[in-house]
Amino acid sequence: MTFMTTMTLDDLTIRIRNAWGADTCASEDLPKWSRQNPARGQCGITALVVNDLLGGDLMLGEVHVNGERVDFHWWNCLPDGTEIDLTREQFEAHEVVTAGQVVRRPPEIQRYREEYEVLKLRVLAAQSAPH
Repeated sequence: MTFMTTMTLDDLTIRIRNAWGADTCASEDLPKWSRQNPARGQCGITALVVNDLLGGDLMLGEVHVNGERVDFHWWNCLPDGTEIDLTREQFEAHEVVTAGQVVRRPPEIQRYREEYEVLKLRVLAAQSAPH
């Protein structure tokens, strides 16, 4: 899948954020997901969709509460070296994300595959919709 050069990163960001829903949220984050915090539980699949469309690397950091790891957080490093994190705002003040490391994309998406496919289809449908 190639990224349409006519779409800006801002356009992609809007389309991704509009595509998030409870049905694309990671199940363990669903109790904290809301329309007020739609980024909650969307990081893994969002990073994969951005990677599909823009390339680059997947970044992985840890989420800590009181110095203890409670989760992981995903974002992207674009081919030009720019890091973008479309879901960083999901975290509350007491949740601290560590520095990330580049990780290899899995050859096949197994965890949250259905949520990933729903998000990607929504983003692509919005991409082809007339403005």
